[in-house]
Amino acid sequence: MRSRLFWNKFYTQRYLFLMLAPAFILVLIFSYLPLAGWMIAFRDYQVGQSLWKADWIGLMHFKRFFLESNDYIYLIRNTLVMNIMSLTLCLFSGCCFAILINEIRSRFFMRIIQTITFFPFFISWVIIYSIVNSLFGVTTGVVNELLLSWGFIQEGINLLGDKAYSWTLIVVMDVWKSLGYNSILFIAAIAGIPPELYEAAEIDGAKRIAKIWYVTVPHLVPTLIVLLILNSGWIINSNIEQFFLFTNGSNWEKMEVLDMYIYKFGMKLLDFPYSTAVSIIKTFVSLVILLSVNQISKRATGSSIF
Repeated sequence: MRSRLFWNKFYTQRYLFLMLAPAFILVLIFSYLPLAGWMIAFRDYQVGQSLWKADWIGLMHFKRFFLESNDYIYLIRNTLVMNIMSLTLCLFSGCCFAILINEIRSRFFMRIIQTITFFPFFISWVIIYSIVNSLFGVTTGVVNELLLSWGFIQEGINLLGDKAYSWTLIVVMDVWKSLGYNSILFIAAIAGIPPELYEAAEIDGAKRIAKIWYVTVPHLVPTLIVLLILNSGWIINSNIEQFFLFTNGSNWEKMEVLDMYIYKFGMKLLDFPYSTAVSIIKTFVSLVILLSVNQISKRATGSSIF
């Protein structure tokens, strides 16, 4: 009986499933079929050798990561610190910026500000690095040259090379680049708030700040929670293009993250089994974080994605 109902529903919605088919096939081919390659992490594979002829070694590469080296300590530290700071500040700044944008009375001026803040989202990290290097380079940076000429500093500030500035630099770049994009999501949530709530608050004597605090902010909390849950699974993942550009010999101790570590052993040292093992660890940690945050949110606020 259930099978019959299922196929009846499938037939009535066949056009929707047909529209979904291309996306499903792409995800299957590029996201799920490659998981068969995880087998390489459990074999003693060498470049040029057949995967099936490589000796089975079990969890040796996983033990190598956790027991034979202390790399995981600073790798997990760098990855979690920068990504958690970036996620928190990006969502919080996007929420606050959306509220400020919504309070602008001139719609023309509001659109101009939205366009300006949204533009960095489309700029590649290569161009962003060039801009930062031109502004804050030790010897040729415009900012350093001005500060030196004005006598505010005695020597140039090595913003790109000094590891003391590494975490702050990455977080600030992330917030600046994603501010406009994140604000659009919250602006859409604000647009869905019934105008009657603002009118009722105004009748009760609420001023602009009170209406923001008691009407706008509570309606943005569910959106904020959903975005937090969706992005929590990416806390352990980093933008390799960004870190590839901003990591150098002076700041690698604070800048090397799991994705850069996997790239180093996989693409540079050609140690595919070890890099695959680290990638598997990263994937399962991401999954655990996503499920944990979703469950915590479900119990604490009643909001969750599943």
